[in-house]
Amino acid sequence: MSMLSRLLREGEEDLVCRLHKSLYELKQAACQWFVKFSEAIRFASYVQSQIDHSLFIKQQGKSFTTLLIYVDDILVIGNDLISIVTTKNFLHNLFHLKDFGTVKYFLGIEVSASKNGIFISQRKYALDIIEDAGLLGATPIDTSMEQGLKLSDKSDLLKDSGRFKRLVGRLIYLIVSKPNIT
Repeated sequence: MSMLSRLLREGEEDLVCRLHKSLYELKQAACQWFVKFSEAIRFASYVQSQIDHSLFIKQQGKSFTTLLIYVDDILVIGNDLISIVTTKNFLHNLFHLKDFGTVKYFLGIEVSASKNGIFISQRKYALDIIEDAGLLGATPIDTSMEQGLKLSDKSDLLKDSGRFKRLVGRLIYLIVSKPNIT
């Protein structure tokens, strides 16, 4: 019998257990992973942004490398290929990462580079939303609804509230990440 079981049986109910290793099924696992990641990347001379805590920056002279992390996806960008490769190797040794190569699509944003610079677009993400809503072949109109239309909760879209909530969430993300969409 474990010490904890024995103490609980004996009436010691004010005990707090300390977790030594977090597991995927536990709520705090993501937080513990991010703490470990943050400590490791700061050890490699990266500075954590005070505005966006998922952004880490390393600048040495003209060399500039940035890491952007979202859940378990990490985007490594910069102007110094040697620094990028060194960072990837460092992270791979600690976390056993999978390298997907040059970024083409990240968090709903298409990325393409040319000699003129980097172009980002959310065209595919917006088209995916339109297709999932079943409106891909719809004809655009000047207003989103007819004048004098009375709204009700009996539409097909609202029968599946989960689908409606996902659609609203995706639209909110699209508007937040691309504010010129109305």
